[in-house]
Amino acid sequence: MISQPSRHCTVELQALPSRIGQVRRIVSAQLRYWHLDPLIDQAALGVTELLTNVHRHAEPDKMCTVEIELLLDRLMVSVHDHDPRLPQIRDAEPFATCGRGLAMVAAVSESWGVRPQGDAGKIVWFTLPAPSPAVALPAYPMYGAVGKTPARSAVVG
Repeated sequence: MISQPSRHCTVELQALPSRIGQVRRIVSAQLRYWHLDPLIDQAALGVTELLTNVHRHAEPDKMCTVEIELLLDRLMVSVHDHDPRLPQIRDAEPFATCGRGLAMVAAVSESWGVRPQGDAGKIVWFTLPAPSPAVALPAYPMYGAVGKTPARSAVVG
């Protein structure tokens, strides 16, 4: 299920490797729609790491909800799963192939944290500073502006 009220998007899924790529594409498309293109790489990396943690560690199931929400000048990305155990940043060995997910989220985000939800699980979240809305440029050159002549027009004399 995807809901997209004004500046809020929610995706419910089972955190399987095949679904993580789909959610990353949904988040990227939503941020493009909101004209937040500069945040796509960081948000996609963060949501990938959080969903990978759900896939690897969550019990009793892999069901979760991803939410992205634009709150004034902050983008909030959160993942709610049903496992009440709280994640912790670990010191990974230099050549380890896992164990760096939360450290990467912390490195690319402005802030991050965990909200315990008792028997309902937990919410792991991170924020990114949202850039000021860019001024939209016209899709085509504007003809008819004072002192401008369209390049393809013929001058009759």
